[in-house]
Amino acid sequence: MLRSILFIGLLWFSSSCIAQEINWVSLEKAVELQKKQPKKIIMDMYTVWCGPCKLLDKNTFGNSDVINYINKHFYAVKFNAEGNETVNFKGNVFTNPNYDSNRAKSRNSQHQLSSFFRVTGYPTMVFLDENADFITPIVGYRNPQQLELYLKLFNSNDYKSLTTQEQFKAYSDNFKPTFNN
Repeated sequence: MLRSILFIGLLWFSSSCIAQEINWVSLEKAVELQKKQPKKIIMDMYTVWCGPCKLLDKNTFGNSDVINYINKHFYAVKFNAEGNETVNFKGNVFTNPNYDSNRAKSRNSQHQLSSFFRVTGYPTMVFLDENADFITPIVGYRNPQQLELYLKLFNSNDYKSLTTQEQFKAYSDNFKPTFNN
């Protein structure tokens, strides 16, 4: 009896410790999923050599509050902004024609999709609306509470009423984060 209780307790404990993860999908899959259940898209545009990209993965995209919020309200796409993937998006084919396989683990040429989304630095999080139309890129590392501001701003559509930097600053100053850092 005691062994059974201990076994069940150990099983419950180990299952509760399994790491949660963001449900990453390809851009094509996210657009396909939008047709069945409209949600916005968050794209993590990263590179393999980018230190802040790795910190974003570990500290922010590994945060349980961020994971739960993104999985509930967004389709998440992880995209190597200097990779060699072919992407079909909105009737266009995007590639990386200057990709050098000898530099696959270091700096490489920028993918056409990165240029299309106005990516100027890494990491960049690109937000798309429920029709996969471009909202904006957010450049740079963000901790969980900093990202929370943008996740909730875009999910609630509050961004549509903010037309000036002053309005965004007021929104940001009044924002009360709830995510754990």
